[in-house]
Amino acid sequence: MFIEMRQKKKSMSEEDTIKVLMETEFGSLACICANGFPYVVPLNFVYENGAIYFHSAHTGHKIDNIKNNAKVSFSAVSYINLVPKNFDTEYDSAVIFGTAVEITDEIEKRQALVSLIKKYSNEYFEKGMAYITKSMHTAAVYKIEIEHMTGKRGR
Repeated sequence: MFIEMRQKKKSMSEEDTIKVLMETEFGSLACICANGFPYVVPLNFVYENGAIYFHSAHTGHKIDNIKNNAKVSFSAVSYINLVPKNFDTEYDSAVIFGTAVEITDEIEKRQALVSLIKKYSNEYFEKGMAYITKSMHTAAVYKIEIEHMTGKRGR
């Protein structure tokens, strides 16, 4: 169902691929528009419990696309080093294929938002908790249920 990586020697272990997801500050979500065109948007995310979580408004281009076709792809790069003299780039990357689903369970939704606060605003954790309480019903949280994941290291 999924195409194998062409350069297998660059393939990373699942553990190293998860490390990329844990260390990366943002990733890119790819989804398909109703007109068939791909749409890619960078976003903050957290990898937890074997899934990617991100928050969003309840409406918008990304959400319209997910509601139309929940199959998505996600990529993240945790290490980049340009090597101009070799016309090359060193990198550690992860690519995910999965299904995006809105989280409606309040406990899972709150936990995802707490994890996002810890990742991006841990020094303001108490203020973040108050923000979560205030925005629980105005923010949407989505989870990418991972069906296939690969990691690639270019050195």
